[in-house]
Amino acid sequence: MTRPGRPDPDPGTWLLNKIDAREQAVTCQIEQAQAEIHVLTARLGELTETIEHLRITRKTLLSLAHEPDTEPVAAPPALPDNPAYQQILTVFADLGRPLRARELCEALDLPLAHNSIQNVRAKLKRLVSHGVLVENEPGLFAQPLP
Repeated sequence: MTRPGRPDPDPGTWLLNKIDAREQAVTCQIEQAQAEIHVLTARLGELTETIEHLRITRKTLLSLAHEPDTEPVAAPPALPDNPAYQQILTVFADLGRPLRARELCEALDLPLAHNSIQNVRAKLKRLVSHGVLVENEPGLFAQPLP
């Protein structure tokens, strides 16, 4: 089938053109498949990480459920090595209310001299720093609430 004015195409060129067109189409499909693989690989990584976190959480919860319910026992605060501190705490326990240094001196039958009151106040402050007493307001000391 020859057309007037046009020579017949060379069968070799025609086949090469068909192969080139097919190669370009397949190359495009490969690039699309690789892009999809990249997206799916990223999604697979996210899902794998999520499932691993869920497994770790389950394992942790199950191990905690099988542990006995024990509250950590806090060590009692260490008292300074002086019997006066024990006497002060005994007065607080007996009276069961907040005290000022002057009131504590009276309860301990100490002289109400300035030096005695200041010494007791210093001991009270030291007990506060050790966490044995609290200072509710300036100069007013009490045992902490349980």
